[in-house]
Amino acid sequence: MDVKLPKLGEGADSGIVVNIFVKEGDTVASGQAIIELENEKAVASIPSTAAGVVSKIYVKPGDRVSVGQPLLALTESGRPSAAPAAPPAPSPVPAPAKAAPPLEPADEEEAGEEALSDVAPVAAPSVRRIARDLGIDLRHVRGSGSGGRIVLADLRGYVQRLIALTTQRKPSAAGAPGRAPSERIDFSQWGPISKKPLTPLRQVIMRRMAESWAAVPRVTQFDEADFTRLNALRKKHGAKYEKKGARLTVTPLVLKAVAETLKKHPIFNASLDETANEIIVKEYVHIGIAVDTEQGLIVPVLRDVDKKSIFELARELEQLAIRARERKISADELKGGTFTISNQGAIGSGHFTPIVNLPEVAILGLGRGAMKPVVRDGKIVARLMTPLALSYDHRVIDGGRAARFMVDLVAALEDFKETAVKL
Repeated sequence: MDVKLPKLGEGADSGIVVNIFVKEGDTVASGQAIIELENEKAVASIPSTAAGVVSKIYVKPGDRVSVGQPLLALTESGRPSAAPAAPPAPSPVPAPAKAAPPLEPADEEEAGEEALSDVAPVAAPSVRRIARDLGIDLRHVRGSGSGGRIVLADLRGYVQRLIALTTQRKPSAAGAPGRAPSERIDFSQWGPISKKPLTPLRQVIMRRMAESWAAVPRVTQFDEADFTRLNALRKKHGAKYEKKGARLTVTPLVLKAVAETLKKHPIFNASLDETANEIIVKEYVHIGIAVDTEQGLIVPVLRDVDKKSIFELARELEQLAIRARERKISADELKGGTFTISNQGAIGSGHFTPIVNLPEVAILGLGRGAMKPVVRDGKIVARLMTPLALSYDHRVIDGGRAARFMVDLVAALEDFKETAVKL
């Protein structure tokens, strides 16, 4: 029998093979890890759905596999191996008319379309007629109506995404961002070089950053906040936190201040649904924290930040950061964020312009704090000033709202209540 890739979770239908834990001739048990798969910045082990002896392995590291695709073949232990069946050939895709360019497999994933299915799509006769005239196979289109019904807006969105993908992939002599270069350059003609292939994680980061840059008209609002009080609270209560198994840094305090500000300005805790022309305002506060790892940037999500204590946030943040660096974060822990924080203070950076983490509409960047002379009550005093950078999607958020958000955030940081830190 063939062991096939099971469903990976909501919205996940493929991944990159990172490691294979078995070889032909090995005996595996049901539930035993057979491969390691990377999907959406997470690495997870895939278990075998049956027991037996491995007679054939269909995949190799670096392959992209989809749900339902055979990974390996098993024979019953002690019985002679039958000739392993080859992986089933993909169903032929009807060639669309010239008016609608066909989707490549990578295009389907990037455009967010459903893979071909044997289930007939549900759509009104008028929608079917338009799709037929345009040469579009409705099995590629994701329906937003009741029961997955495809409406005219879904068809329009599909065509727009095809146009966007075609534009991004069109070669340009000018080397425009998001477009393929017109020619490959042999850099070795000027001196020694070395080549390093892009990891699956780096490819995901590259694609997502390009998507955000191409789609979001962003503005970055800059300010500074006095972290003198936050730093004093951290030092005062840090030892008590460590005795209880948590490391108190400034970040949990920032998380709490951001959550409080998001409650006052819910538009920053939203997403834009372009297909329905709606702004989705979330009543939950799940904040992503950008973690710098050797493999690249990973953004695990802390859920219900507004409902948790500083101690709970400090402990959970440390655990998430460790697991992110060890690549033990699950795919679900990278989803569902409503706002993101990128703190480069520990590295030593100052001001920077963070890129909005779609489908969110805003992200906060923190730089390195430094002692500066400032005026307080008519006197010049030294205070620990930290640069803040708020990047936001100008399609959803106006400059006035961003300025008010920043004013309230600075106040929440500078007037942080000690009662929230006490154990």
